[in-house]
Amino acid sequence: MFEKIARWRARASGAAYLIILLLAGPPAHGQESARYTVTIEGQTAGQLVRSEDAQRRVRVDFSYRDNGRGPDLVEEFSLDAAGTAEAYAARGKSTFGGEIRDSFTRSGGEVAWRSLVDEGRRADAAEALYLPVEYSAEWIAHLVRTTWARPDHSAAALPAGRFSVERIDSASVRDAQGAAQVALYALVGSNLTPDYVWLREDAGNALFAMVYPGWELVAQGFEAEGARLLERQRRADAQRLHALAERLAKPLPGMTVIHGVRWFDSRAAVMRGPADVCLFDGRISAILAAGQAPLDADHRIDGAGKTLLPGLFDMHAHLYPEDALFQLAAGVTSVRDMGNINSALMDLKGKLDAGTEIGPRVVANGFIEGRSPFSKNFGFVVDSLDAGLRAVDWYHQRGYRQIKLYNSIRPEWVAPLAQRAHRLGMRVSGHVPAFMRAEQAVRAGYDELTHINQVMLNFLVKPADDTRTLLRFSLVGDEAHRLQLDGPRVQAFLRLLRARGTVVDPTLATFEAPYLQRNGQPNPSFSMVSDHLPVAARRGLLSNSTDVNDANAERFRASYATLVEMVGRLYRAGIPLLAGTDNFAGFTLHRELELYVQAGIPAPQVLRIATFNGARYSGTLERLGSIERGKLADLILVDGDPAANISDIRRISLVFKGGVAYAPDEMYEALGIRGFAAAAPIRPGEPVRP
Repeated sequence: MFEKIARWRARASGAAYLIILLLAGPPAHGQESARYTVTIEGQTAGQLVRSEDAQRRVRVDFSYRDNGRGPDLVEEFSLDAAGTAEAYAARGKSTFGGEIRDSFTRSGGEVAWRSLVDEGRRADAAEALYLPVEYSAEWIAHLVRTTWARPDHSAAALPAGRFSVERIDSASVRDAQGAAQVALYALVGSNLTPDYVWLREDAGNALFAMVYPGWELVAQGFEAEGARLLERQRRADAQRLHALAERLAKPLPGMTVIHGVRWFDSRAAVMRGPADVCLFDGRISAILAAGQAPLDADHRIDGAGKTLLPGLFDMHAHLYPEDALFQLAAGVTSVRDMGNINSALMDLKGKLDAGTEIGPRVVANGFIEGRSPFSKNFGFVVDSLDAGLRAVDWYHQRGYRQIKLYNSIRPEWVAPLAQRAHRLGMRVSGHVPAFMRAEQAVRAGYDELTHINQVMLNFLVKPADDTRTLLRFSLVGDEAHRLQLDGPRVQAFLRLLRARGTVVDPTLATFEAPYLQRNGQPNPSFSMVSDHLPVAARRGLLSNSTDVNDANAERFRASYATLVEMVGRLYRAGIPLLAGTDNFAGFTLHRELELYVQAGIPAPQVLRIATFNGARYSGTLERLGSIERGKLADLILVDGDPAANISDIRRISLVFKGGVAYAPDEMYEALGIRGFAAAAPIRPGEPVRP
């Protein structure tokens, strides 16, 4: 579904949602209609309208806006007497303006489909259900109803795979006209994690709601019920995640020794060893010459041929519950959340800290946005400088060490907000507000710039350019290749960043597919892992929400090459870099590191960026980020040497977080993903002989 709605909606270079832009005209056929309101962080952002005529022809009009972008989708499908779709067609625009065109037919025992990424025809799949590339909540409801009616609540999926449905919960809801009963279902097989949907408990089992943190689609008139349904859904999902945590965690009480392992000294950015690394009570207790560790340790791991690194940091995440397992499986033991629903993030952080759910440690940034039609409704959305200053105070009082300013902050507010934050010992980062350039933001007090496109816009924007819109992406794609990186403007800017100690969080991988991928082609950021993913996920990776076409592909490719080169220039100019993603959890960080090597940064320095720099600039270096006696045992054991071949970073055989170990291949298996490296055996120590 549209980038899995909640999971993806905060990614791809930050986010914020405009007001509703509905498709014009009355619903087609017009016999019966149902309307649903899309609400984002309490603000009406869109609508879904479903209509059905006497011949059981259905039309769905779906549109919403967030951060100046969002989908405009029309779906039309016809149902047989049993309620199964005989034909389906979708058209419209995707989140970043790319075309949507998808169709499916079932006739005479044969099925056929055609999308912008693939097409096919089969005579052996008459009962299979079709999964479009992008689709609405109404189509999810249709798949759930149809699959639930099948034996074992299971059905073959097209183009491949299988759906299954579980009924999880039920509730009574009420509007002005009275009460209704609804039930929560989980659809497995459409995504890497279940799709949840609420249906009415009546003869038609009509769609009632689809809710995720900060994003709700609820039947019109029942909007007030969204928060309660989300809480029930969150509890149900928490039970699933808690069960996974109990099954996958491998507690390591007492002493654990990793014998004969090569280990990465992130302070010096050099590989050392082999050595015996001892862990005790969740901390690194000793680093000894190989063969010197006691054989009677409680747990022993053979580290020969492997590399021990500090746990990785993803310094640009927007963490949701379903992301956390992906992060830890990828060796990301710490994330810096760059903006979220404050209460939801603190709830998740508490569960991760307690170990009731699996995931990384969380360092939260305070998010402050200005009020406008383009506002992103995370954290605080303020309409005055005084309100912004109060938001800074609120975050400081709750222990946040950094704030992130966003697109709709007024330029004249930046300096006083930064001054207040600095006076309180906090750092300032963020997008460059509209009608401002990065150089001005740095001079006004930014300690960090997020996203390489925000850096490049410094040289591309004109005074009237509104970068709250998709212009902040299209302008870079159209014009960045013209920029002379050896020219005086760029060199002066680099000197400014160096002099100010300004940090840059490039999130290069986030822009790779949007600028390089044509629909139907492999996603360049994930092509190296796609064979490990379920069929539905692999197919989704063939789609690009940005419209890369014959007219713009060449200049987009040249511009992206300039972005990569710029990251190398930043490093060589002595400007501190951070490894962040703002994209799919876990896998994206590995690609980010590969791109840094592609930019000319030596692999050991890239590993230092992903470990030591992460800890330093998240304020956790005293306990994380390097392999040193006394630090927390947040570590990853890699089957290979990523300092020699950065791509080995995917081959993680064990992840340690405190006093618990996890096997990524087991975590990936629980997500329907084929692992990348076998788990290193954890053996008991040898008994001491007198």
